[in-house]
Amino acid sequence: MTDTEATGPLAGATERWVNTGGVQLCVAEWGDRTQPTVVLVHGFPDSKEVWSEVARRLADRFHVVLYDLRGCGRSSAPKPLRGGYTLEKLTDDFLAVADAVSPDRPVHLVGHDWGSVQGWEFATVARTEGRIASFTTMSGPCLDHLGLWLKKRATRPTPRRVGQLFGQGIKSWYVYAFHTPVVPEALWRGPLGKAWPGLLSRVEKTPDRGAHGADYPTASLPGDGAHGVWMYRDNVRARLRRPRTDAYAHVPVQLIHPTGDRFVSEQVFDELDTWAPRLVRRSLVAKHWAPRTHPDQISAWVADFVTSVEEGTPAVQSRAASAYAARFAGQLVLVTGAASGIGRATAFAFAEAGARVIAVDRDEEGAARTADLARLIGAPAAWSEPVDVSDAQAMEKLADKVAASYGVVDVLVNNAGIGVSGPFLDTSPEDWQRVLDVNLWGVIHGCRTFGRQMADRGQGGHIVNTASAAAFQPTRMLPAYATSKAAVLMLSECLRAELAGQGIGVSAICPGIINTNITKTTRFVGVDHDEEERRRTRSTRMYGKRNYPPEKVADAILRAVVRNQAVVPVTPEARGAHLLSRFAPKAIRALARLEPKG
Repeated sequence: MTDTEATGPLAGATERWVNTGGVQLCVAEWGDRTQPTVVLVHGFPDSKEVWSEVARRLADRFHVVLYDLRGCGRSSAPKPLRGGYTLEKLTDDFLAVADAVSPDRPVHLVGHDWGSVQGWEFATVARTEGRIASFTTMSGPCLDHLGLWLKKRATRPTPRRVGQLFGQGIKSWYVYAFHTPVVPEALWRGPLGKAWPGLLSRVEKTPDRGAHGADYPTASLPGDGAHGVWMYRDNVRARLRRPRTDAYAHVPVQLIHPTGDRFVSEQVFDELDTWAPRLVRRSLVAKHWAPRTHPDQISAWVADFVTSVEEGTPAVQSRAASAYAARFAGQLVLVTGAASGIGRATAFAFAEAGARVIAVDRDEEGAARTADLARLIGAPAAWSEPVDVSDAQAMEKLADKVAASYGVVDVLVNNAGIGVSGPFLDTSPEDWQRVLDVNLWGVIHGCRTFGRQMADRGQGGHIVNTASAAAFQPTRMLPAYATSKAAVLMLSECLRAELAGQGIGVSAICPGIINTNITKTTRFVGVDHDEEERRRTRSTRMYGKRNYPPEKVADAILRAVVRNQAVVPVTPEARGAHLLSRFAPKAIRALARLEPKG
């Protein structure tokens, strides 16, 4: 058949058919065929359209290929169905597609769900060597690896292994159901097929309609589900009973694990380094259908991985590597107040985890220095932006510039802050205005501008607001500062409730006494200039003696994002004050009356 123009979700792609093993496979292609070829393989009960949003994002850099598995979408089904879906025959299909679309160069393989289960077969059998350049796996384990993983836990049980076995068994409930004769097919062609799009939207939060106005799932869904159950029947029991013991990947492998996957436990991949020596792990805050809900991040990781392999420098990441690297590599992180202290340490921590960093501060030279050092530490890219966070228009312009130049921010850290110390009656309206403009309004501007972009993108994100132990520890000497930080804490709690439904986490970080430069710029009210300088010197000396480094706060920030923590007191004194504020408020109010000596 001749090439045709695709319609629906794949509008703009070219479709052709490839004959293999008595079936015709519908293949769609995007992009420049002279560029490296990326083959995206869909899972169950999907068709190739599940990849449409990811494919569009990759097509400007690569030759992107999608195909409907046999019996799915516009591909024909084998006859008979029984025995027509073995991994061996699915491998034949893949090789036929690879030979048709990239006869002279190996392809980069990306699989989701059953596309990933197949991908493991393709990446580990001898007859595909030389036809695959890399493999990105998502939400689908190798059946041979899984069989050995299950046997190890069944034959050498420990409480932890039994728990893992039980947990994955619960997640795999549908596998047993699909081995039931006739009933699964009837459900897919009947009520389940009709209900599936709405169910997917409600449970997985997939968009009702694609970004280009095309319905997903497609009209072929009932047949796709009915045919696809044979992949389970033809392969699962046979492979789990007699798993291959030589299923080693002969290509670099990138594992993307959605942390909210309802069907595959992360523990299944505990020993994956044994089977894939050239392994990179990625952790994505998403559910099972991540190709629909998080196409930006997936396409970015795939593009980076493919490019590194093409350039001959594929990353290798051991299991002992930082969990932060798996979570943040390639993500875009913006940190305000990044010229020094907690902000600079946080920018460095994200850079070390492989994130792209934007250092923001009104100190232009300090922000530029942070960006330069971030690149040396490990950030694939880092930029600096001189901005006063208290200026609403400047923050609006910054948000627009960042979105246009670098993309939507994945993690926002509103860290910029200043100090004001002294009695309430000595604090002037100007002092109040200054501290609230930076400490509170700076956070509001950041949350409003960048938070809006996160929400509009619809692919989640995280906002971190630096509050303080003073937010829940009243003191007679910090009324303005404590009020600003208490407001930041409450703002964070309110935003967390509002944005949770959009997959955006919000954390309030509450450090205590941290060895930073804030004391050198703190305004001490109610005293003359000489006394103010003496108090700055004494405070700086005290903070130096406490010597709690900002790097520990930075680590707490990254950990808060990974765990999606709401309120994080950092230092021992901050944790103690937080406990007192909750369980002994009278005690903490009594402490607030004490006047610091000196």
